[in-house]
Amino acid sequence: MGITKKPQLVKLIVGLISSHLNLFSTVQGELVGLFGPVDLESSLIPFSFTNYYSSELGPNLQRKFLSFARLIEPQRLAEIKSLTNEMEVRFQRQNNKRGMNIDPGYLETGKLILATTKNQQHRIYLGKGIYAEVTLRFRREKFEPWEWTYPDYRSKIYIDFFTKARETHLKQLSREMG
Repeated sequence: MGITKKPQLVKLIVGLISSHLNLFSTVQGELVGLFGPVDLESSLIPFSFTNYYSSELGPNLQRKFLSFARLIEPQRLAEIKSLTNEMEVRFQRQNNKRGMNIDPGYLETGKLILATTKNQQHRIYLGKGIYAEVTLRFRREKFEPWEWTYPDYRSKIYIDFFTKARETHLKQLSREMG
């Protein structure tokens, strides 16, 4: 029989996509109010990997990632995705289309997990209509994609951000273990 243990705390990561540049700071402010200070943020990254969001969010999309200083319990992911879904509704444009896509996930030492409302064969149901996907794995001293990993999450600029966030997370865990 296995002995259960409390999981390590994980690093909350949130990805933002929008064509409305003024919304980034507004949404970031709300996220900071909910989850505490940001310890790492990416620059705006042109989101040109797919046209999936263009009809809803508009042209010239930009992506930004935020990493939060306050570590969380991994089981909070479904609750956090529900909160960010509610935020997206508040930031809808007049035509009932989203103004901002807000995608939470978390990093732990061996993987990047993303939350989604869409079920697929490789996703696990968490509850509250939310699924989790292991999007990247940390292997051979670097993040590696899976066959289902979105093209943008395979890019060097994204992986560099997640690598920096992982390094910060490792330092935080080291301080906690004292």
